Amino acid sequence: MAHELRLGTRGSQLALWQAGSVEHRLAAAGGPPCRIVVIRTSGDRLQEAPLSEVGGKRLFVKELEDALLRDEIDLAVHSSKDMPAWLPDGLAIGAVLPREDPLDAVVLPVMADGSRLIADRTSHQPSGIDDLVALLGRSPSIGTGSVRRIAQLTRLFPGARFQPIRGNLDTRLRKLDEGAHDALVLAAAGLRRLGFASRISFSLPVDACVPAPGQGIVAIEVREDNHAVRRMLSSIDDPAAASALTAERALVRALDGGCQTPIGALASPEDGDTMSLVAAVVAVNGSRAVRGHVRGTRKEAAALGERLGTQLIADGADEILLEARRVHGAVEGIQP
Repeated sequence: MAHELRLGTRGSQLALWQAGSVEHRLAAAGGPPCRIVVIRTSGDRLQEAPLSEVGGKRLFVKELEDALLRDEIDLAVHSSKDMPAWLPDGLAIGAVLPREDPLDAVVLPVMADGSRLIADRTSHQPSGIDDLVALLGRSPSIGTGSVRRIAQLTRLFPGARFQPIRGNLDTRLRKLDEGAHDALVLAAAGLRRLGFASRISFSLPVDACVPAPGQGIVAIEVREDNHAVRRMLSSIDDPAAASALTAERALVRALDGGCQTPIGALASPEDGDTMSLVAAVVAVNGSRAVRGHVRGTRKEAAALGERLGTQLIADGADEILLEARRVHGAVEGIQP
């Protein structure tokens, strides 16, 4: 084992939190010290452009993966939902951390006195989907650039105006509070990890908005032939999160989907060694949705994802995805 592990990461708030968490877990497991190497990715350089317009399958991971392949770093830490379904030859996911809250969260503006404001009226916390719709109205301004979220939320808010919002989390929240949007929809995991759990006004249930595959899971990517590092990573791997990610990524591969396509998937542990997998493919304009659900054991994770993907295709998901790729010019980025 090397005297030092070079840990590659992006430089965003959340990415650095993730890298620090991996570093601490490795240290607790008796691993060598880590040196965090910050690498700027294409996604970081294109902060002003909507992800759906500038993305590529490796928008936020390409430079990290290239550094791995060149042996400039020993491992790369990612939000697993940023990773393409097919990894470059020679790379593998060596471990994943325990999953944080996988749901999407609605964040409402906050006034200087701490009250939440919708339009020109102070509001209460929504208690359900109907309450949320009544609170925001039929045509709110919602900050999100995710094709998946837009497709699903359009079914709840047919007149909504969706606007991409980029930057660090505190920047997004500041813009919201200054009146740029009526609400933001963000991953609950990022809010919780960075200490903003109190800003979650409402967690979207899975039957309203199925999360992105891998949402809430931190993945550690390594070179396949770096056996020493892979053995060390096995000591911090979370089996439940690993099985969930395996199922969700297998489903995306079965659908031949990229990250900036309207695919939602969530694998959840059940009693004993069983798990369930729920998925949805929704037309970009919200006009059509294909949903499915399967259940099995963790050992069957990859097979479950493949089976559900095949089932969704039989139900018409391939037609929805073909149209989504046509609308977005086959550009596939990542979901913020």
